[in-house]
Amino acid sequence: MGYDRISPSDYTPPLSSQLSTADSRRRYARFLLFTLIFTLLLVSAVALLLRSNAHRPARKLTDQSPTSAFTHTCSLARYPSLCASLLEKFSGVGERDLLHISLNMTLHRVGAALYGASAMASTPMDPRLRSAYEDCIELLDDSVDQLSQSLQAVSGGGHPREDVVTWLSAALTNHDTCSEGLDGVPDGYVKAQMAGHLKDLSELVSNCLAMFSATSVGEDFAGVPIEHRRKRRLLSADDTFPNWVKPRDRKLLQMPAPTIQPDFIVSKDGNGTHKTIYDAVKAAPEGSYRRFIIYIKAGRYDENIKVSRRKINLVFVGDGKGKTVVSGSRSVSDNYTTFHTATFAATGAGFIMKDMTIENWAGPYKHQAVALRVGADHAVVYRCSIIGYQDTLYVHSQRQFFRECDIYGTVDFIFGNAAVVFQKCGLWARKPLPMQKVTITAQNRKDPNQNTGISIHDCQILPASDLNASVGNPNFQTFLGRPWKLYSRVVYLLSYMGGHIEPSGWLPWNASSFALDTLYYGEYMNYGPGAAVGKRVQWPGYKVITLPDEAGKFTVTNFIFGSSWLPSTGVAFLGGLSF
Repeated sequence: MGYDRISPSDYTPPLSSQLSTADSRRRYARFLLFTLIFTLLLVSAVALLLRSNAHRPARKLTDQSPTSAFTHTCSLARYPSLCASLLEKFSGVGERDLLHISLNMTLHRVGAALYGASAMASTPMDPRLRSAYEDCIELLDDSVDQLSQSLQAVSGGGHPREDVVTWLSAALTNHDTCSEGLDGVPDGYVKAQMAGHLKDLSELVSNCLAMFSATSVGEDFAGVPIEHRRKRRLLSADDTFPNWVKPRDRKLLQMPAPTIQPDFIVSKDGNGTHKTIYDAVKAAPEGSYRRFIIYIKAGRYDENIKVSRRKINLVFVGDGKGKTVVSGSRSVSDNYTTFHTATFAATGAGFIMKDMTIENWAGPYKHQAVALRVGADHAVVYRCSIIGYQDTLYVHSQRQFFRECDIYGTVDFIFGNAAVVFQKCGLWARKPLPMQKVTITAQNRKDPNQNTGISIHDCQILPASDLNASVGNPNFQTFLGRPWKLYSRVVYLLSYMGGHIEPSGWLPWNASSFALDTLYYGEYMNYGPGAAVGKRVQWPGYKVITLPDEAGKFTVTNFIFGSSWLPSTGVAFLGGLSF
């Protein structure tokens, strides 16, 4: 698949989380029909595999008996007992077929969970439970799509290996997010039913991810190309974006707003096609083959915006940081899940945002309150300000790129489980609540086979004006990050660090030893008064990166799509790193 445009055929329409009773019945009936058809197809496919395997000549790696193929495949899984119970009836087929069957059956299980959970849409729920429930419906629906794409690719759909790892990683993150939302609600009928529907789903997806990863190379990062360029080059202006941003789109990103030919114009004074961003997004086409441009004129828009998975290739262009402002105030204190608090949320692939400010003004006392949440694949956020306090920017999943953005916050203000690179961005630590510590990142990679992490490359790590006045106050310490999940992964490369960064650099999760030997935290050739590494933590998972090849694994070239590179504009580089 080319990265220029996202084909609508690659995306399965989602089941809406806003279900009326009549719509629910129609959707349930359609989904039941889909489930029955899918089951028949699965049975037919397995029968075909068994018949074809019986007539297939012996393969050489694979000079294994069917039993040894089954044993080896399940030995690769992180949950081998679950793998064995799922695949034992198919032990007569080869490893490649077992992976295909495992994906098929996992997709079927997730689809069945979505169907079962959707049947509870009309059940009375309090606002907090309703928020968690709707999150799960959306996330399960996204997982059905991602597993479908993965199955198509494994079946010969022509997708790069990185796509399948990304989609399976995202599906695993979806289930994690759903479960976390439900953890915050009291026990009861809906929670118990959801627990039943979600049972084993994360483990099933994790097994598929482990099996697929092992079909190429098992070692983390092994097999990912690292360019060894011995000659220095200067970059052209076109080299300031990843290769999924094609030349036409690069020109669009570099053009001033007045010269862009938009499809829709949003203007509060009525001098446009729409007065609200919500109405423009609602009217935008689904499954667009081309970039669909929504120009939002200067003004403050008090709205909560959601760009769903079906709204692909949408481009939002404002009049500049601080001029076009989208503002909301949802928070967990208002009985929303963290996932649901976002002022602006986007999951449609090919999402681009330029020259805007996204803000959540709930304030520090309301705790988690997301300004921008992105779960879109091949997303680009360019020259934007993202402003909040706790949990400002939720880089939820899939592949993302931020350039020349300013992100403001306090606790865990860049968090999530995307594969994301920040370049030439300003990360601004604000003054937290009394006795709180500022933590810039909280990365939640939970599986060693996920291709996710946060890479901060050639950025400025600075104190905002309110924190700057408090530098030196032990009640307002600032740390580069803390591990939200077991395999948390964050690197800082060639970035400036202000004196507000604590000498130890990193903070444990809740003062425990959790994840300290399984995380990967790295620093490479950073500079500034906060960049000295002599007093950094001595955790097994922390390392001062000294080799360009290792640092190069976290560049745009190798980390978020592995087929091109993006060092800083106009700066000489070596191996994908500027210096």
